[in-house]
Amino acid sequence: MDRNTLTGLVLIFVIIAGSFYLLQPSDEEIKRERQLQDSLANTRNAIENVSQNRTDTAAAANTPVIDSVLLSGPFGQAIDGEDRIVTLENENIKATISTKGGRIKSVELKDEKTYDGQPLVMFDGEHNKFGLFFSAAGKNIITNDLYFTTEGNNIHVTGQDSASVTFRLTYATDKYIDYVYSIRGGDHNVGFTIVTKGMQDVVAPTESQLVLNWETALTQKEKDMDSERQRSTLYYALAADDIDHLSVSKDDSEDLTEQIGWVSFKQHFFSNVLVSENGFDGGKVNVYTSADSDIVKLFTANLRLDFNRQDINTYPMHFFFGPNQYKVLKAHGYGLEKQIDMGWGPMKWINRFITVPVFNFLDSFNWSYGLVILILTVLLKSLLSPLTYRSYVSMAKMRVLKPEMDEIKEKVGQDNPTLLQQEYLKLYKQAGVNPLGGCIPMLLQMPFTIAFFFFFPNLFELRGESFLWIKDLSTYDSVISFSPLPIIGVDHISLMCILMTCATLLSTWYNNSISGAANAQMKYIGYFMPLIFLFVLNSFPAGLNYYYFLSTIFTFGQQLVIRQMVNDDKILAIIEANKKKPEAKKKSKFQQRMEDYMRQQQNQPKPKPKGKK
Repeated sequence: MDRNTLTGLVLIFVIIAGSFYLLQPSDEEIKRERQLQDSLANTRNAIENVSQNRTDTAAAANTPVIDSVLLSGPFGQAIDGEDRIVTLENENIKATISTKGGRIKSVELKDEKTYDGQPLVMFDGEHNKFGLFFSAAGKNIITNDLYFTTEGNNIHVTGQDSASVTFRLTYATDKYIDYVYSIRGGDHNVGFTIVTKGMQDVVAPTESQLVLNWETALTQKEKDMDSERQRSTLYYALAADDIDHLSVSKDDSEDLTEQIGWVSFKQHFFSNVLVSENGFDGGKVNVYTSADSDIVKLFTANLRLDFNRQDINTYPMHFFFGPNQYKVLKAHGYGLEKQIDMGWGPMKWINRFITVPVFNFLDSFNWSYGLVILILTVLLKSLLSPLTYRSYVSMAKMRVLKPEMDEIKEKVGQDNPTLLQQEYLKLYKQAGVNPLGGCIPMLLQMPFTIAFFFFFPNLFELRGESFLWIKDLSTYDSVISFSPLPIIGVDHISLMCILMTCATLLSTWYNNSISGAANAQMKYIGYFMPLIFLFVLNSFPAGLNYYYFLSTIFTFGQQLVIRQMVNDDKILAIIEANKKKPEAKKKSKFQQRMEDYMRQQQNQPKPKPKGKK
């Protein structure tokens, strides 16, 4: 890795390092979240107090708990009821549905565990709210607070089997709302259909839409909470190819006026998705960073459903509860795989059309992921080896020219840098050497280097996978842990990051030893940058540091081989032959612009020293 690569990478990683600071919630955001949670807590306490007072009063007076006025109102009989649980289960998921609100109360992914070995529950209990909002008889109805009835029992299906259960919220004998849940074997879906019967005379005549409200707080599932928060946010689909999301770094909301195909409450490695077969007619979505240390983020979606004044309205949908595994999401359809951050610009296309297919092919052999990453690195570096060769040859040309450049420097001196650069350009032109010849091949390799910076941190397959001393390739390997250091907040040391840094220092030393044009300042920067990377990448996934370690070692090996293939004497002979050609090589646009610039600088009058007239 030469100095041009290091110069480019420093800009990238400085931005990344800065983002760690900028992604932290501000004091104002934390204060706003606490106020919101206090408000919600007060509301819940008020409701609980009212309910408790009614219970105490009823017990003392031996009277019904629910006021007769409420019971006679719309859906009055549903204000109180039995909180019964029905489970829907297949090989992958176990969903519990409560008669209170007719909502999915919790979902467990059966084959997954949290970072500390606990069952992986997507969401649970009162953290989740789900139901319709509408007006009836002058009152606001929130179905999440009402009791549904069901005749269904627990369901367990496998293979090609499927089954369903219906939860009913009754207004009258021929006026009701049904939630129909279904499940089939072998996938991560829960079918969900809303059916309204006879509600055209119940819903307020001024309303042409129902609002479907979904709220949840997603709890920590990964070792690194900061990393999990940085990769968790709300995604939505405006069209099959128009997938967008709210901010990952701050509280955000969006009022969507277009039709929405699906909404996803996405965590780092898992997603809770609600897909509408007919689409939602817009809605408002929100995401907040919680002040609670156990909650990753809070999600809210208020989605509008067109309500027609007819006897029966049907709204077919389904939930997806599963991993953010590229092949799983892509097989599901609807563009869900676009939730996985593959980078921007050329990096995104490199990952989607090169890295992912190659990785999936290697993964099909069921090798350890340490071996898969090794082979992936070898394949990529072999593919890019022509660029590495060209870069090395260019460095060799500059090294051969070093004695002549030193003579020019001694002759011109350092007091006139413009003239010095002019003389250097003349030498490059005579020798037929492009000073950027080593930089351009490295810049062409840069998108591949950065692409893996996005690929590995979002690669679900590495989650929970061990290799050598590394317990989980999807997060950092903390061989030494300690109390957080002031200011920088580091609380561990990653051995794989140290190995990567040592490999980079070795490669830097070698490049400096063979690059005759490198000055002392550039050599100093070359040694300083890997030490910065040590702190920047210390908390990044061990799989990423492992790849960078392998990539650096392989590049170092390539350079050793190429050095044996490239003869400096032959290069010098070619340069001398170029100098003897009667006609100079045609100038490139870059060379012409540089010469024009140098000439302008040379012709400008020198400023007089201070104190002289």
